[in-house]
Amino acid sequence: MTLMNPFRSYRYWLVDVFTTQALEGNQLAVFPNASGIDDVTMQKIAKEMNLAEATFVLSASRTDCAACVRIFTPTQEMVFAGHPTVGTSFVLLEEGIVAKNREHFVLEERVGPVPVRVESGECPMIWLTTPPIQFGMCYDRSVCAEVLGLDLNDLLDVTPQLLSAGNPTVLIGLRNRDAVDRAWIDLRGVKILRGTNPESICVFVFTPTPQGAYSRMFAPGHGVVEDPATGSSTGPLAAFMMRHKLVSSAPGTMFVSEQGTKMGRRSLLYVKIHGDLGADGIEVGGHVTPVAKGDMSLRMG
Repeated sequence: MTLMNPFRSYRYWLVDVFTTQALEGNQLAVFPNASGIDDVTMQKIAKEMNLAEATFVLSASRTDCAACVRIFTPTQEMVFAGHPTVGTSFVLLEEGIVAKNREHFVLEERVGPVPVRVESGECPMIWLTTPPIQFGMCYDRSVCAEVLGLDLNDLLDVTPQLLSAGNPTVLIGLRNRDAVDRAWIDLRGVKILRGTNPESICVFVFTPTPQGAYSRMFAPGHGVVEDPATGSSTGPLAAFMMRHKLVSSAPGTMFVSEQGTKMGRRSLLYVKIHGDLGADGIEVGGHVTPVAKGDMSLRMG
């Protein structure tokens, strides 16, 4: 009599996203064949991996999409996230799930179809097109300064505002890199800014630089105290900076948001503006560096 193996093994990749240097950028676990893993187990795996996010690749339900990608932080599923989209795209190409010579494909995420563009080379640049950006409520600068532990004069004379491309993000402009590095917000501060908003929010602080922006992002409500690189907030960052004339809004404009440096995980997120004020789309791109591969054995049933 043959006994059935109660364990099932799932392969995964560990990659660092928005960097060409291993052990920098934003960490991501990618399970390229997640068929058979239920939602509850996906969430438990994301908590076990204890990274900003883990992704699970499934067959797409849409004929125009190459794959379906589920994205989980240690505490909840996300409708969209940038570094998981870029990092998962890299793994799909490496695994041959998407042909390596494809320059364009689409991923199915909870936010909807997310177009991906690949600039091939020894170290490919992978770009995503930011989903439609919505501008939300504005915030009192003094309240933002207080919850960040800063003086009011540390903030730019620009009204902070909630923007969302799937993940609501409060954008707060600061005067210099020193103010960005001194900023900090805990769960209580996030709750003050969140108010009656039913969704968890991210708090994104930045200062304009000659290259583009120097940034940090906090999301304790998502189980992420600080995120080394936040692609889903970088498209809204570009829209916010263009609206307030902190960066050029001309078609073809490119700039870089440096993030994660304060926490020792320097990330470079590239932004490209298509159309006036990004009317034809805002792309966010970067490099991906593979770090490790592994297998996770789970008892099924």
